[in-house]
Amino acid sequence: MNKSWVYLVLVCLLELCWVFGFSTASSWWHWGLIALVIWLDLECLRKACEELPTGTVYAIFAAAGTIGAVLMDVFLFNGSINFGKMFFIMLLIAGVIGLKLADREDEKRTEGGSH
Repeated sequence: MNKSWVYLVLVCLLELCWVFGFSTASSWWHWGLIALVIWLDLECLRKACEELPTGTVYAIFAAAGTIGAVLMDVFLFNGSINFGKMFFIMLLIAGVIGLKLADREDEKRTEGGSH
């Protein structure tokens, strides 16, 4: 696995940490810790974009954050989930997969000699 993908996984996990922190922070040092996690998250995002297509990185980052926030809301904060939320979560996942497949097609064309 390419190290850029490791950075992207870290981006998604760190994003969930700071989103959770926004919902639970109650003192100044919590906010300081959240700021540190956001900075680290953006550094990992920068590293992931060095070798992976930025559009794909951002789509995965946004989708993971959205899906993670919805699931945290349901499982940690007694939120609800319905058909509409599930439909749009599946739509996000389909979009991320579609972008990855489109990137793969671009890579094949580039390797084939049509720069």
